[in-house]
Amino acid sequence: MKLVLASKNKGKLVEMQTILAELGVEVVLQADLGIDVDVEETGTTFTENAALKAKAVMEASGLPAIADDSGLCVDWLQGAPGIYSARYGGVATDEDRYRLLLANMRGALNRAAHFHASIVCCFPNGDMLTAEGDCFGTVAYAPSGEGGFGYDPIFFVPEKRKTFSQLTAEEKNEISHRGVALRDFAAKLENYMKEN
Repeated sequence: MKLVLASKNKGKLVEMQTILAELGVEVVLQADLGIDVDVEETGTTFTENAALKAKAVMEASGLPAIADDSGLCVDWLQGAPGIYSARYGGVATDEDRYRLLLANMRGALNRAAHFHASIVCCFPNGDMLTAEGDCFGTVAYAPSGEGGFGYDPIFFVPEKRKTFSQLTAEEKNEISHRGVALRDFAAKLENYMKEN
């Protein structure tokens, strides 16, 4: 089976390929098929936004399409940036976004946060599979580590005593919100493939 990833993010592609390869599923970026669909994320939840992206790319490609919507939810900021994580503060780069978040956390007594991921796969026959995952941690006081993307340099996982950026790809996939959601999705996809 081939799934088209409704994203331009190569980091997400690698994470999905690693976990779904075990099922013999090939995952390709929409750009690999010459598709350039930019979907306005008008949903009010992570799942709604993932479904909008997956449906648009499925319709454009005629192939099953998978999308995720994920973000960092910070308790001190009443769940922000949440579904607006990729557009937080209207700033341009990942570093600008996490530096803005750190500035907004100055003096915060509660640094608890979690990453949430919702995955949606839309099939040309109208079927849809969904999965979700969370990873709980805290917002670090300063960025640390070289790996990952997005808010990874400032998301600290207490049981690992590292930020997401300091973890190896394998360590991150084991505990990350996307890793949890992808394993849930992989189990659902395996059942779906057996039944169809």
